[in-house]
Amino acid sequence: CKTAKPKEHKFCYYIGALEESATSIINEVTKPLSWSMPTDKICQKLKAKDAQICELKFDKPLDWANINLNKMKVKELKKILENWGEACKGCTEKSEFVAKINELK
Repeated sequence: CKTAKPKEHKFCYYIGALEESATSIINEVTKPLSWSMPTDKICQKLKAKDAQICELKFDKPLDWANINLNKMKVKELKKILENWGEACKGCTEKSEFVAKINELK
């Protein structure tokens, strides 16, 4: 959890896997996962203690084989760069963001 990205860091905080976490319900999450319990059932059990865990939404992974960067919105292109920990300083047009992503790919 120490090297987690912002969304993952939030999940770690909610389950108590970080030193600064307010609660510690990590065992109530990890044990059912080790038993291969479906995530829906785990969420039902955890809602009574902390409903925020099940409200987290994660982005779908991109299919790089079939993706067309030119058809994506600039906001989505910026998000890709942000997830990679990169920035496109001085980029003002969509084509510049696409070029930066292709350069880093």
